[in-house]
Amino acid sequence: MLYPNVVAGVHRVEDAFTNWYVIETDGRLTVVDAGVPSSWDSLHALLRAIERSPDDIQAVVLTHAHFDHVGFAERARRELGVPVYVHENDAPLTRHPWRYDHERPRAPYFATQVKAMPIVAALARHRAFFPSAVKEVIRFDGGTLPVPGSPNVVFSPGHTLGHCALHLPDRDVLLAGDALVTLDPYTGRKGPRLVARAATADAERNLRSLDALAETGATHVLTGHGEPWHQGIEAAVQRARAEGSA
Repeated sequence: MLYPNVVAGVHRVEDAFTNWYVIETDGRLTVVDAGVPSSWDSLHALLRAIERSPDDIQAVVLTHAHFDHVGFAERARRELGVPVYVHENDAPLTRHPWRYDHERPRAPYFATQVKAMPIVAALARHRAFFPSAVKEVIRFDGGTLPVPGSPNVVFSPGHTLGHCALHLPDRDVLLAGDALVTLDPYTGRKGPRLVARAATADAERNLRSLDALAETGATHVLTGHGEPWHQGIEAAVQRARAEGSA
């Protein structure tokens, strides 16, 4: 589903319970995360809705490199000629996005979490479990990225070892990736929380990273899974700490 201007100049797309975003600045676009493989069609639908063309896309930035966030990144790099940025710690994962570290086995979640079953089914329908490896990336380590929107990198490891959120101070927006979510795709639980340990490399480190998110003071929090949160990052972090990781 397409949600143009979920916050002014930031467009949200949801495919298979997975969000990805487009930052628009003076007609130039930065794609944040790349959804699932079928999100390529959603990208073109969004471009039509906001009256932009593929030529306006300047970069794809990955908050992390799990299988459900790199869907069309390689295709955009190959066919549109746009660079794909990722934190240096996650660069190896872009070549094997299914082989991520996690604290608990995935199978029990898939078998027992009834609320998550529609999410898993949707991911399967959208070919999420078979993303293309990204063959070439630009690595970053922090600072402000040289892409439209000039997002500030907020290093927030734990979900993956190279996870980063992106802060847009001029729009009062934090693109939180999966550092915290408002829908856990492994349990179906809603509200600010960490992703389940079945998809988190280091839950304790993830909890510590919430401090960096809170320091941004952003009002609008856009997550990798779930509805936008417009009640401030501090409140979201407080809720996520209380809920923890399943």
